[in-house]
Amino acid sequence: MLKRVFVAPDPGRTRLRFAVRAVLGIGLAVVVCGLAGHSLVGAVTGGLAALLALFTVTDATVRGQAVTTALLPVVGVPVLAAAAELHDHPVARDLTFLTIVGAGVYARRWGPRGHSLGVFAFMTFFVAQFLHATPGQLPELYAAVLLSVLSAAAVRFGLWCYERRLPPAVVPAPPAGSGLARVTTRQAVQAVAGAGFALVVGQLVSGQRWYWAVGATWWVFVNTASRGETLVRGFRRVLGTVIGIGLGFLVAVPVDGAPVPTAVLVAVAVFGIFYTAAVSYTWMMLWVTLLAELLYGLLGVLGPGLLALRLAETGVGALGAVLAVLFVLPVTTHATTDAWIQRALRCVHACTAEAAARLAGSATADPAPRVAELEQLLGRVRLSVAPLVHPLNPMLGRKRRARRVLALLDDCAREIRGLVAVAADPEASHDARLATACWRVEAAVGALTTGGTDRVHHPADAPAEPALAHLHSLERALADLAEPLRAPSGSPLVGA
Repeated sequence: MLKRVFVAPDPGRTRLRFAVRAVLGIGLAVVVCGLAGHSLVGAVTGGLAALLALFTVTDATVRGQAVTTALLPVVGVPVLAAAAELHDHPVARDLTFLTIVGAGVYARRWGPRGHSLGVFAFMTFFVAQFLHATPGQLPELYAAVLLSVLSAAAVRFGLWCYERRLPPAVVPAPPAGSGLARVTTRQAVQAVAGAGFALVVGQLVSGQRWYWAVGATWWVFVNTASRGETLVRGFRRVLGTVIGIGLGFLVAVPVDGAPVPTAVLVAVAVFGIFYTAAVSYTWMMLWVTLLAELLYGLLGVLGPGLLALRLAETGVGALGAVLAVLFVLPVTTHATTDAWIQRALRCVHACTAEAAARLAGSATADPAPRVAELEQLLGRVRLSVAPLVHPLNPMLGRKRRARRVLALLDDCAREIRGLVAVAADPEASHDARLATACWRVEAAVGALTTGGTDRVHHPADAPAEPALAHLHSLERALADLAEPLRAPSGSPLVGA
């Protein structure tokens, strides 16, 4: 876990810039709220709104990110009003919260913007419970949200918009077919069921802090698409919370809400959340837990009993998510993994075809976008296969097979990158053997993705010519993939 955070590559220092900009944007939002004369509750609301505006908006283009950011208050303000007005009406409040949970998950079918707005709506309701917001505080809270989103936008799109110098991000759509086209509907039902369990049991554990359980269930469902992914994420959430609580005893409790050290530690926690989010959910949850402890210290309610309660509510929420994905419209890990692997293999063929066309002299052929798409698809494959390669998974045979598949897919990606580099050389010339080699790659991909039993060709010795050498190695990797992917029917790559 330490290696994943401190040794993980950070091309272009994107994660570092993402984290530093978050500290600046959230810091500016809190300062603006303070200058506007807002209370501590208003400043905390504003800081969390800025955090969400900087963290959850992930549209592929800067223009899209700006539009989504502008829409956040449109969703958040009505939700904030509902949460405050229903504060003293528990039944209506709980039903409204569950409705927001379902709507927030269902909105993911509209891509990154739907996901961002769904998360912001949920977290706005959650923050209102966290701060025990009342109708009398609404004008201040409205102003805090608007000022903070504007402050975050000023930093993101004005002061430091490093995305303008980057190519648009490639975000592959969820795979269709095999029942997965309606995965957001299934997950919405699962999330409501899991959150309902967490809400009821969480209130039995604590009538004041029950919303932690609902929050745990919600965040376990974020960025997961199958039963196995959700189970692994639930485990990592509990583990991160346990470590974060241990760190809280060492750091947050002794500080006890002192303004200057708390402000410094909050900045460190925010940096940690943004810097580790892309590589380790456990580490991200560690920093989220520490941030929550520091905020409770500012509010004057932090203590060992509250930390123990936080752990108990997190466990309830994770259990709610686990029960929901096991028994409510389950989406199997095998179905999800198979769909992503097939899309990655088809992208391998598309990359090969574009590179070959470039080598043949085509002025319009450009394999670079396909390579970026392949990297994104391989990331989704790794996420989907994570339950099988998890250290606690007892099925050793499937674990070995899954690791073999991941290694061979990485080999394919490496050879594709090499082929594209050769194709980018203006001195590279077309070789008539390229067409034949590309046809063999297409045949290999077809044999692996159609579900047939045709033998995948094993190439002979590698040629010396660079482009052909990369194609030869790519053929070999595809041929080697046939064995782990064509597992016996009773032993799928990722079961259950």
